[in-house]
Amino acid sequence: MREITIGIGGAAGDGLDKSGDTLAKTAARLGLYVYAYNSYQSVIRGGHIWLRVRLGEEKVQSHGDRLNVLIALNQDSVERHAPEVAPGGAVLYNSDKLKLDGSLLKDNVLSVPLPVGSLTKPSGKVQPVMQNTVALGALVFLAGLDFDTAANVLNDTFTHKGQAVVEQNVKIARAGYDYAHDNFVPLGYEWSFSRIRRPFVTGNEAFALGAVVAGCRFYSAYPMTPASSILHWMASHAEKCGVVVKQCEDELAVVNLAIGAGHAGARAMCGTSGGGFALMTEAIGQAGMIETPVVIIEVQRGGPSTGVPTKTEQADLNQVFGASQGDYPRCIIAPTSTTDCFDSVVEAFNLAEKYQLPVTIISDLLVSEHPETVEPDALHQDVPIDRGQLVTSFNEPNGPYKRYAFTRSGISPRALPGTEGTLYVSATDDHDEGGILISDVFTSPAVRRKVQEKRMRKLDALLAELTPPILQGPADADVTLIGWGSTQGVIEEAVAQLAQSGINANHLQFKYVYPFHSAEASAILRGCKKTICVEGNYSGQFARHLRAETGFTVDEHIRKYDCEPFEPHHIVEQVKAILEGRSRSNDLTVDEAREMAYHYIRTRLGDKARPAAIARHEPNGADEATWNIEIVSRETLEKRGELSIGVETGTTYWWHPVSA
Repeated sequence: MREITIGIGGAAGDGLDKSGDTLAKTAARLGLYVYAYNSYQSVIRGGHIWLRVRLGEEKVQSHGDRLNVLIALNQDSVERHAPEVAPGGAVLYNSDKLKLDGSLLKDNVLSVPLPVGSLTKPSGKVQPVMQNTVALGALVFLAGLDFDTAANVLNDTFTHKGQAVVEQNVKIARAGYDYAHDNFVPLGYEWSFSRIRRPFVTGNEAFALGAVVAGCRFYSAYPMTPASSILHWMASHAEKCGVVVKQCEDELAVVNLAIGAGHAGARAMCGTSGGGFALMTEAIGQAGMIETPVVIIEVQRGGPSTGVPTKTEQADLNQVFGASQGDYPRCIIAPTSTTDCFDSVVEAFNLAEKYQLPVTIISDLLVSEHPETVEPDALHQDVPIDRGQLVTSFNEPNGPYKRYAFTRSGISPRALPGTEGTLYVSATDDHDEGGILISDVFTSPAVRRKVQEKRMRKLDALLAELTPPILQGPADADVTLIGWGSTQGVIEEAVAQLAQSGINANHLQFKYVYPFHSAEASAILRGCKKTICVEGNYSGQFARHLRAETGFTVDEHIRKYDCEPFEPHHIVEQVKAILEGRSRSNDLTVDEAREMAYHYIRTRLGDKARPAAIARHEPNGADEATWNIEIVSRETLEKRGELSIGVETGTTYWWHPVSA
């Protein structure tokens, strides 16, 4: 497959988002598939932002393993990422301000210095951020993309700022394109552009779009990364889409407002991340008790506590599964892709109303925030709407309306407030068929047993309605990779890479966490030769859940908890080690040691230096082997000192500055 991955590095405020968005939309309009991932920080200015955009003629399902082109918008990005560029690639940078040490480059990597000042001078006074537009123009030439398409994207992006701004951006991009054309040889990409235009959306945008077409009429939230962009989309489209949007003072109010709206008959949804969900849990149990439909989206980030707010993890499964006290009917769905975010939220609303219970969608930053191209028909308006058993009128000669009638299905007739003849109490205390409390003078063990059985009986029919997991790939594979939620795409790419290296693998992905397809999962797993669970947390939460539901213990685990998403090679390398019986080490790699040196520099040396030579030293006075890292001046490359970091623990043993 013909593909290219472009990395754009800089600081917050350098315009990475606009550059990446323009590149992605250009490729999408040409008919290429796009997958982007932004590794950003929770700052408005400064820090290190690293955006990767992967383009391919066929569907790409992760940001990949390789870096083909680097656009470096500051010196830090030049030094951090130039060594990652694969042979045959290129590094683009503003030569007026930045330097590229040739020793950082692999063989056959093209250095593309861009004299931004002279290239932008004909356009008059321009902001420093315009360096990214010059680089974008140069990239369009080097990567074999179409400039006119890029110009049209720039027109659409800046048209709200007036024609003068549009013309300036297009002119500056053209200057970068022409300079690259006159001074460099293209990288050799010969694309077959289908020009099929595909939507370029994030999972959170898909959640919002799916909710609207599913009839959502109320959305509440407190801004919390990485769920905030659902609120942003809903707020900006509220009037047009007929959705009441409430930004609340805290997540306690958020979930109770959504439950209240659902109780009143509106299709209601709320969204948050792990810390906010922790505040919502008691109210979610309330929705289960009073049998009120509501949809809650929980987007996982690095935790616990405030954790790493702008990074991804799959470590909230235990919390979501254990939300509220006691047993109550609910559903938990873990979408597996951007398209599945759209489908899952439509399904969630139908399940919530049909079975009169809370549905939690457990997402994560990766699937919620990364944008990618989806097929044009993936986002559609003609979705099924099932509102369940709604009582529109009541005139029963056999007695008063029973909101919580003990039915064989477990689903009781639901009347919206205001329906004539259906007055009832909806209590958070347990109750009988008519809503009368059984928690005080009317306590009755027999009634309690039957109302609890009634509620939980819903789960049998609910489970039967959910699609069971399917084993993807050859049934007789040597290894089965098990995943849940957002790991689907990267596992599929890892399976393909394993096949290329002669390893026969298949893949079992779980979307429905609760209720769980225990029988179907057990039948599949019994026929697998070697099972490996892949998940983005430290403790193997899904593997434990799988064992609890099926009694099946996976053979091995591949876990990632540095708050960055899996790349295919992470899985491939560990699968090979497992199959070959090689021990897997948690020792710092040389690349990780370099990254820790950058952290030390940024936090203690004023960001005026960079790591250079790195050598491993065996124990000599310390309790462990160390990475000894030479730190040099960014300006002069003169040695400023040496840093020693433990290979096993990662501790900083010493910093020895060069004496003046």
